[in-house]
Amino acid sequence: MKLFAKAFTGAALVALFSVSPVVSAAELYKPAPDVYLDTLDGEGSGSLYEHMGKVVYLDFWASWCGPCRQSLPLLNKLYNKKKDEGFEVIAVNLDEDRDAGLEFLDSFPVDYTVLYDPASETPELYNVMGMPTSVLIDREGVVRYIHKGFKPSDMKKIKKEVDKLLKEPVK
Repeated sequence: MKLFAKAFTGAALVALFSVSPVVSAAELYKPAPDVYLDTLDGEGSGSLYEHMGKVVYLDFWASWCGPCRQSLPLLNKLYNKKKDEGFEVIAVNLDEDRDAGLEFLDSFPVDYTVLYDPASETPELYNVMGMPTSVLIDREGVVRYIHKGFKPSDMKKIKKEVDKLLKEPVK
């Protein structure tokens, strides 16, 4: 909680708490709506806001998503290279069947947080129209980039965006 309070000050806190997840969807340069879900393995829960103060790559995926077979392992490599610099990846699995997501991760394991939304409620908050869709959020909790779809060549651009946000000072 201290990190949250430290990362968000004054007007940023007012703007952040005035976001209503029911009526507000993610927009560039606006505060990111919170995501609070159980983990895919069912052993805990997680929230986007618990990572405030870090650059967060919020990734929506499903086991039936072909490009996700490429994106998750490549994101895992980026995560492991940049996590000590303040980079976090939060994946949100949208499979109706938890076992489908778990089986996928058996084949494509990741080291970052994987949340589970079988009701697919959070995609509305982020205007998700296809898989995968990802949102890159700065240290202040503001949406800075939105990625729809994935091909391996996208990683160069994603890494550049992450590096840019990691270099920005925390306000």
